[in-house]
Order: sequence, then structure tokens, then C-alpha cells
Amino acid sequence: MERTAEETGNSMQRVGLSVLYPVRHLMVALFMHWVAEQMSVSVLVDITMKALCPGSNSCSEVIYLTGMQQTVVGIVKIITLPLIGQLSDEYGRKPLILLTLSASIVPFVLLSFNDTKPLVYAYYVARTISNMLSQGSIFSISMAYAADLVRGSERAMAFGYITGLFSCAHLVGNLVARLLPEKYIFQVATVLLVISTVYAKAFLVESKCVVPEQDQLRSLLLQSESIIMHRWNSTKETVTIVSRSGILRQIILVSFFYELGMSGIDSVLLYYLKAAFGFDKNQFAEILLVVGAGSILSQLLLLPIINHFFGEQNVICMALGASIAYGIFTGFAWAKWVPYFAASFGVIYVLVKPCTYAIVSKAASADDQGKSQGFLAGVQSLASLISPLVMSPLTALFLSTKAPFHCKGFSLLCATTFLGIALSEAYLLKPISPQNGIDKEDGYIQVQSQTQ
Repeated sequence: MERTAEETGNSMQRVGLSVLYPVRHLMVALFMHWVAEQMSVSVLVDITMKALCPGSNSCSEVIYLTGMQQTVVGIVKIITLPLIGQLSDEYGRKPLILLTLSASIVPFVLLSFNDTKPLVYAYYVARTISNMLSQGSIFSISMAYAADLVRGSERAMAFGYITGLFSCAHLVGNLVARLLPEKYIFQVATVLLVISTVYAKAFLVESKCVVPEQDQLRSLLLQSESIIMHRWNSTKETVTIVSRSGILRQIILVSFFYELGMSGIDSVLLYYLKAAFGFDKNQFAEILLVVGAGSILSQLLLLPIINHFFGEQNVICMALGASIAYGIFTGFAWAKWVPYFAASFGVIYVLVKPCTYAIVSKAASADDQGKSQGFLAGVQSLASLISPLVMSPLTALFLSTKAPFHCKGFSLLCATTFLGIALSEAYLLKPISPQNGIDKEDGYIQVQSQTQ
């Protein structure tokens, strides 16, 4: 029995390595990009507060500014994310990956020079534009890229590794931000963003076989009209694919309410902690380190094991339950140590997204991976658009002296109710047949693909 267990462990290890090999260059580029992005999170709160509300721990202007940025980005991403997914299906993954990797360079360059009030405003304008292209889309394209190169039975593991890498990059980024002086953070991050883009350009191979159109003689007007009509028809096709699939419809609802709750919490969390407990850059980085360390453990080690025994549907329910506990403890935090304890639930709730990507990938045909993942990202953007419309004024009210009752984390508790709705929807998910990767209601997808 001991020998059998050892052989099983070695076999699982070989499978894990074989899953990583096709996407190794993508993971290197993503790691550098995500480290750079995460380095700025903990320090940006202090920089913005010093520039707009010097000497204060609570600033409604900052909360409304970040909420407005998230709303504008969410509006545009509803259109751009499905569009980027469609473009990656038709013109290849690599060009779109390069676009999303390079989009963050300009705003980071601005704050690498100085953090005066005009440059902070300029940063938010440039960051808003870059987020329209890169926020969310880099994940959806990466998942589609992995789906092109990894077998269907191993995609959940591959997605777990990619999201685990995301957590690992967050851990490293928060650690660097904790140790590095504030004035060097954006400079180092800018260098990493440039290197990640250059590396992807040099080493990333195209995973999608595309046939370029040869008709180059049409006028610019006719080309533009054709592109618009093609995009419209492709969008209608994507909506049809999702609407006719029982599993896709259900997991889209789960993802929408989960993103509505978590994006609402994340958008105001650091400002809430600063106003309630006086946290600074170092304490922000420490909390984010707790989440990052637990996420690495769960996604790289725990997810492949529990997913094998329980399946994505049961794992996502457990993860959503952990997210509800996280929201409740954070909203009711009564001492400085409570947010650290609440952050430990990130070990489990971080599994929501890799399970979501895996379910969507199994429910979609090979030709529709980009469209389905892009539609999912678009729905998540819709949720992130709606949440600041409620969270910004609600948080500003309960952090001010005009609050109707004393509960500084009341807005976080409101956001947690949407996580409860997501959990109730996740319970309704039907098991995916291991024989063909889709349920009976989704069978039209493969038939439709074969007849085209």
C-alpha cells in the first residue's frame, strides 16, 4: 500500500508539471505583471490621502474618486471585455495579452516621478483608461490561452495554478511594498511592467490557429461597416451560447453576485481600515500578505486535491461560505486584530474564481472559450460597475460624523448579503457530466460546433 501511495503521488506530480509546461512563458509574464500591480495597492491609499486630504484619516473625496473610477471602468468594460474575448478567438491570444500587459505602464510612470496633487489626478485618469483594457480581460484571455493548450480534464488544475500564481504574485508584491521605501515603489513597479511585456513579446507562442482575412482591397468605410456588423453578430452569438446553456446561465449568476459583493468590499476596505483603526501602508501590506500566503497554499496545493474528491460545484459553495464569514467579521471588526483574522478566510474564498473559470470552460466548446470567458468577464465588470454606486456614498456616510448609527463597517455588511445570494445560486448548479464535459441541456453546443 505504501508503494501504491508513493506511485500515486509521483503520478500527480508529473501531471502537475505537464499542465504547467505549455503555459510556462505566460505564467512568467503574468507573475511580473501582477507583482508590479500589487506593489502599488497598499501605498496608493496613503499617497492619495496625502495629496487630496493631508493630515486626515478619513476623506470622502478619495472614496468618491475611487468609486467614480470603478464605475467608469465598469461601464466601458461591459463592452470591451466580451469584445476582447471575441477578438482573441479570431485573431489570436498573444496580441491581446500584449495589449493588456502593456496598458498599465503609463499610469505607473506618472507616479514614479512625483506624487503631487496634479499627478495623482493624472494617474487616476490614465489608470481609468488602462483598466478599461486590462482589468479582468487579462484573466479571461489567460484562461482561454490555457484552455487552448491544456486538456479538458486538466483545465481545473491549470486554472488553479494560474490563480495560485496570481496569489503568489500578490504575496511577493505586498512583501516588496512592505520592505521598500514608498518613493521607490512605483519606479520598481514600472520596470517590472516593461520587462513583463517585453518577455511576453519575445517568448510567448500563439495558442490559437487563426486564418487572417485576405481581402485588403475594400475601402476603409466598407471595412469599418463590416467590422461593426461582425462584432454585433459575434456578440449576439455569445449571448445565445450563454442563454441556451443551463450551466453557463447559473454560473454567470453566481459570478455576478459574488463579484457584486467582493468588489464592493474591496473598493472601500483599505479606506475603512484607515478611518476605523488608523492603518497605514505597512499594515495594509501585512493584511494583504495574510490573504496572499493563504491563497497560495489553497490554490496550488489544496484545490487540486479537494476538487478531485468534491468537484467544482461543491468547492465553490464552500468558498462562497468562507467569503460570507470574511465579510461579516470585517464589517463587525471591533479590534485591530479582527481584520487580520478575517483575512485568513481568503485561504478558502479565493477558490471561487478558479472553480468558476473551470465550470465555464467545461460548459463551452473549444471554439467558444474566448467568447464564454469574455462574457463572464463582462458580467463581472457589470457587477463592479454597480457596487461603487452604492458602496461609495454608503461608506462615506458611515465613516462620517453624520452616520445614523455607529457601525463604520455597515457598507461591508450590506455587500456581504450579495455573497449570500451567490451561495444560494451555487447550490442550484447541476453536476457536469465527466463524459463530455457538459450537461444534457448544453449538448447543443457540441452539435452546433460540428455542423458549422
